Amino acid sequence: MRYFVWFSYDGTAYHGWQIQPNGITVQSELQRCLSVLLRKEITLTGAGRTDTGVHARRMAAHFDTQQAFDPKLLTRKLNGLLHQDIAVYSIEPVSDNLHARFSAVERTYRYYVHTHKDPFLRAYSLELHYKLDYELMNQAGRILTEYDDFGAFCKAGSDVKTTLCQVTHAQWHQTSPTTWYFEITANRFLRNMVRAVVGTLVEVGRGRMSLDDFRQVIEGKQRTLAGESMPAKALFLEDVKY
Repeated sequence: MRYFVWFSYDGTAYHGWQIQPNGITVQSELQRCLSVLLRKEITLTGAGRTDTGVHARRMAAHFDTQQAFDPKLLTRKLNGLLHQDIAVYSIEPVSDNLHARFSAVERTYRYYVHTHKDPFLRAYSLELHYKLDYELMNQAGRILTEYDDFGAFCKAGSDVKTTLCQVTHAQWHQTSPTTWYFEITANRFLRNMVRAVVGTLVEVGRGRMSLDDFRQVIEGKQRTLAGESMPAKALFLEDVKY
């Protein structure tokens, strides 16, 4: 029987989602607690991999077991066993052909920035002290939807078979006089892609890169052409859709 787990996490203390040999990860913690409660080794398959320090508001993973249990009771017990920075919303049975990673058709990330010192934003938003042209950055964001190869924004040395992605939405939104977030939706994302995209858009917003230059970065397909990778703390996986 296959089950989907829906959950969120604050990634500050974790070395990303995927199990690592020398660090605590979200996957390792969830698997450990599920294995304790079900009294057998559980292996989770996530909807994707978030990097060290990246957060998720709505993430999915699946596991297989023939063991009978009450999903609502297991959810409650799991939340009691997990650290406060991981919260499970539900565990539900699904068909065996529904795969947390390969069946996902859409993923959405948000990157948060603010322009004034704020002690309540410092852990989850990037403080910027230069003026940005958000309309110009939105024009660059729309350019992303015209392409399907994003090798320029993929971390060097990544073990990916393809750098093709289908970006359907990429836009900055203002939420107050001093706060914004960048939202991007695609069928899949490359390692470090969103933070590299944000870093490159900031170059556009600062007037250091024209829209033509931005196109050339994408068409060049080389990570060295794009902007810097922005800090992980301000990045959230917002949703996964099937």
